[in-house]
Amino acid sequence: MVSVSSDPRCYGTLWVLNLDWPTPDGIAPLIPATFVRVGPEATPALAHAMGLDDPSEVWQRFATGRRCYGALVENHLAAYGWVTFDEENIGEMGLRIRLVPGEAYIWDCATAPPYRRRGLYTALLAHIIGELRAEGLCRGWIGADGDNVASQKGIARAGFRPVADLLAARAVATRPFWVRGRPGVPRQTVADARLALIGERS
Repeated sequence: MVSVSSDPRCYGTLWVLNLDWPTPDGIAPLIPATFVRVGPEATPALAHAMGLDDPSEVWQRFATGRRCYGALVENHLAAYGWVTFDEENIGEMGLRIRLVPGEAYIWDCATAPPYRRRGLYTALLAHIIGELRAEGLCRGWIGADGDNVASQKGIARAGFRPVADLLAARAVATRPFWVRGRPGVPRQTVADARLALIGERS
């Protein structure tokens, strides 16, 4: 992750959506699309969409309980996003997000180039959130890259709010990063983000 902040120490920003918040109105793609939960039978199509020569990583994700949701346009997988319910690696940082029961982490989302700028990403997030809400979950987390402005806008339109930035620590620190809460975010929510990312609330 890379921060939406101008602080050069920032790796990224963690966003949250509490599933009892009202759903934003008017979330719909600009092209006809069907949103579905994608199962293991779609592994070849997913591997292709993810740019993988070997589909074993996709199989492994399904085998370990991860879910995938997709946007289909004329039966083509135009966009996808993965969901984890326990813990997940974050990029190449050597960091894991650890969830408590009732939470979900949305990650590795992408839209195929021909379908970008059509609102599919935000609509896919809204679909995922609707599915999680229907199952009785309480909260969704997602990370945002600072150099992906379109993704940030899509996340915000789906109703997520930025909670905390992940910053590179000074050389003398005992860990390579620390978590800084965003202004105006409730302290408890920032504490929950710290617990999920670094295993402590302070």
